[in-house]
Amino acid sequence: MTTRRLTERLDGLAFGGDYNPEQWDEGVWKEDDALMRRARVNLATVGVFSWALLEPEEGRYDFGWLDAQLDRLHAGGVAVDLATPTASPPPWFTLAHPDALPVSPDGTRLTHGSRDTYCLAAPAYRRAALRVAGALAERYGGHPALALWHVHNEYATLCWCEHTAASFRDWLRARHGSLDAVNEAWGTAFWSQRYTAWEQVLPPRATQWHKNPGQALDFRRFWSDEALAAYREQRDAIRAHSDRPVTTNLMLPDYQNLDLWAFGREVDLVSVDHYPSAPGVDAAADTAFGADRARSFGGGAPWLLMEQGTNTVYAGDRVLGKEPGDIRRHTLGHIARGSEGALFFQWRQSRAGSEQWHSGMVPHAGPDSRIFREVTAVGAEVSRLGELAGSTVRAEVAVLHDSDAWWALDVDGLPSAELDYHGTLRRAHRALWDAGVTVDFAHPGHDLSRYRLVLAPALFLLTDEGAANLRRHVAGGGTLLVQHYGGAVDERLHARLGGYPAAPLREALGIRIEEYRPLGRGEEVVLSDGSRGTVWTESLRTEGAEALTTYTEGMLAGGPALTRHAFGAGTAWYLSTRLDDTGYAALVSRLLDEAGVAGPVPGLPSGVEAVTRHAEDGRHWHVLVNHRADTVPLPRPGHDLLTDGPVHRLPPGGCAVLRAH
Repeated sequence: MTTRRLTERLDGLAFGGDYNPEQWDEGVWKEDDALMRRARVNLATVGVFSWALLEPEEGRYDFGWLDAQLDRLHAGGVAVDLATPTASPPPWFTLAHPDALPVSPDGTRLTHGSRDTYCLAAPAYRRAALRVAGALAERYGGHPALALWHVHNEYATLCWCEHTAASFRDWLRARHGSLDAVNEAWGTAFWSQRYTAWEQVLPPRATQWHKNPGQALDFRRFWSDEALAAYREQRDAIRAHSDRPVTTNLMLPDYQNLDLWAFGREVDLVSVDHYPSAPGVDAAADTAFGADRARSFGGGAPWLLMEQGTNTVYAGDRVLGKEPGDIRRHTLGHIARGSEGALFFQWRQSRAGSEQWHSGMVPHAGPDSRIFREVTAVGAEVSRLGELAGSTVRAEVAVLHDSDAWWALDVDGLPSAELDYHGTLRRAHRALWDAGVTVDFAHPGHDLSRYRLVLAPALFLLTDEGAANLRRHVAGGGTLLVQHYGGAVDERLHARLGGYPAAPLREALGIRIEEYRPLGRGEEVVLSDGSRGTVWTESLRTEGAEALTTYTEGMLAGGPALTRHAFGAGTAWYLSTRLDDTGYAALVSRLLDEAGVAGPVPGLPSGVEAVTRHAEDGRHWHVLVNHRADTVPLPRPGHDLLTDGPVHRLPPGGCAVLRAH
């Protein structure tokens, strides 16, 4: 099967968003046609939550309304990203199949009335999902409006029901081979947990105290594999009738219990939803974090921003608005890092329902509004960036990410509650973003030879193969930083014996850790260079490494805190505490200098984001975003695609896409 690149069908980068015409009447549709033309919309996601309309009763479909909408969009020059509606089963389904409703860890069966109310492991749900996906593909697989298939929405709801228990046992048999192997992997000799029959094995439901950590880790792995199997079923049913590319929207960073590397290998292009968790420059940094991860999960190939909000910042217990110009800056931040366009949730802000206060491209105030004026301006600019289609982004620095390491840091019984996996990854990425360098994410088992510098900020779990791969990277000339609690356990969550971390990595680092010593909440230690450590300390000794900074207090006084070891043709660093922000930024800057890594546009001051996209024929473009409060002169004037004219300076908050020489 051949699939054409999305941008070839669109004749440029994608711009648009989720479109829910079923929420509106014909008069609004006519206005939508005109407003979409004004905003340069060329791609609309349709049908994400339309199962109840498409299949009003089991096995009976009503496609008439969808026929009309796809024909109307096509006539208006808008292509369609057609979704399978399986993230929200209709009420008739849950009434007919109550066993397919999800069960929480404490045994509570959830009821209909929200979204994602299903158990992926329930046979009735899987049959119904496959049936509706196949029916859609058979009817619309060759429709001229169709540019992309959108399977489901933001997999996956977890469940602890009996269907899940049966599927979990099947998965364990396939992974471990025998019950004895499960007992060994989970360490069931402790607390009298040894299993003697498969039916005794359950999901990690609510317990009196700590859950078995090996069981909890395997359950997270199982559920990711179950979601991937459900995706593959729908994808393959679609491919039987259609040659258009198929994807599913991933939600970053930790909303979904998914191995995103595995999903990246199975989709035709990676697509993600991204909503920043803080306003201002923190939102810009978060945009870069999400976009770099999305590009990396697809192996560096072009990807697509499937959802963002025009005016949505999820900040804890409230939803904040964006500042003027943020729609432009965030859109270009994603495009800079390889997205083939920018879509939003949603086109028109809903007037009713659970997400009526989620922002839209057309807000409740209508087109005579700041939001729609900004959307229209950004749409015009994106329409000028077609020559970037298919170009890629290159990085010389990688941050290591492994879902197993994430899930391992979520188990019960760890020495500290402040071991935040994604927070630690964000912090490492933010220090590199502040330094102006482009970053990839990589798996510890990937070929790392193209990276001058690799950071392993939260690699608590590390396989023997991963440890050996990091050793090879250093021996081959790379620079590596491993941070505290790294490599402490293997893939079964078994502690490394004889000193931490895993032996091949320990040799490259030139250290041996004897004791982990977490700090109390709010406690700090002063290091010999004046920097401060928080959260964690370690008692370690050097075995060939040089101690660059030491602890100055308590039983660790004089002991190494930061080490450096020349190994083979490269250098391995180890940081045994969580440095304060200033100290960590200084360390990252030092590592970049030693590794010979700099930003893509020399001469730009800090606070000006710069990323380069490269075409196969040698052309390249610099995407610049000024996050400073002052005007910045460019070190070299260039032709700006956004304005189709020369640009010599960037005003505060200004952007440019320079066609490079």
